[in-house]
Amino acid sequence: MELRNKSILIISQQDWGEMFISKNHYALELARRGNKVFYLPGPDQRNKLKSGEVKVGSLGYDNLFNVEHRLPFPYVLKFRARFLYDLLLKSHIAKVLKQTGPIDIIWSFDLSNTIPLSSFPDSCIKLFMPVDELGEKIALKAAKSADVIFSVTNEILDKFRSLQVPRVFLNHGVADMFINNNVTSGKDGIVRVGLSGNFLRPDIDRQTLLEIISNNKNAEFHFWGSVGKSKSNLVGGLDEGALPFVQMLEQQKNVVLHGAVPPKQLAVELKNMDAFLICYDVNKDQSKGTNYHKILEYLGAGKVVVSNNVSTYKQYPGMIEMVADRTSNKELPELFRHVLQHLNEYNAITRQKERIDFTRQFTYQRQVDKIETALNTYIR
Repeated sequence: MELRNKSILIISQQDWGEMFISKNHYALELARRGNKVFYLPGPDQRNKLKSGEVKVGSLGYDNLFNVEHRLPFPYVLKFRARFLYDLLLKSHIAKVLKQTGPIDIIWSFDLSNTIPLSSFPDSCIKLFMPVDELGEKIALKAAKSADVIFSVTNEILDKFRSLQVPRVFLNHGVADMFINNNVTSGKDGIVRVGLSGNFLRPDIDRQTLLEIISNNKNAEFHFWGSVGKSKSNLVGGLDEGALPFVQMLEQQKNVVLHGAVPPKQLAVELKNMDAFLICYDVNKDQSKGTNYHKILEYLGAGKVVVSNNVSTYKQYPGMIEMVADRTSNKELPELFRHVLQHLNEYNAITRQKERIDFTRQFTYQRQVDKIETALNTYIR
């Protein structure tokens, strides 16, 4: 099966916004291939739309459309009367499909099972792509009626071992714009360290991160991503430590908070960094330290990545510098200090090129090619 000139509906938990993650990049790559792509986020719960309303509009890219929708029944039924919720949802999805026209492929990233694959006609090819850890019970429900399951870690795929469904490991993808085609070793004396993502997440190891910033006054720490709830398409509920943590960052003289920026701007600015830092508490981490989308964006810039333990990268030795302990970041401050002390070695031209060449395997163009191959194997 060739993923061209198809009608594809992508199901997401997040609204389309400035911060791009896997589902956004896949949508763009599929649209570039001439597919008509519809992006379906979760239902409107802020009463922006009328009850049962469905609105399809352009996202500003050729062949790519946003599908805003509001359920014609109370969302709370999802939790209190699931059978009724699923029954009513099928009628609502039928209304969505009247707006989009016939769909060839349903491509779901919905870990919450808010819009199940089973709500769509059996004539559609159904793909499920969980890219974050999720509970086994809801995972099995969300994957019901999938024809193929793709994921970025083997740990996630193992949750579906009881299903008679093909499972395919892909790793995360990376957009071409994050690949550095102009590798240099030049420095101006300032060590710039990059971090990107949602900094309101409760699974950030805030104490360790603040310790690293405090202990490395000679380095500038540049943060791109959510630092205010109203400015992000990725923010969920906040824990009580989120805003005080951001306030602590704002007080550090060697911290620069850029906020959420468009992907193209982020891709340019990451290439100006000398190192990258990932600092999650694996015990709280929604990905359980198995893999992160941002790693390939960092590696594509060429410079060294220092991180908490990431299980997927055990099979790629030398690609990132990570602590050995699966559940503790106790050694991360010292590892970071060591890397900065030997930055010329870690950022030698040969090592930068190794990281960049590794990253090229996972561009979204290559990823969609791999998915095409898998579909030709498993879909008859």
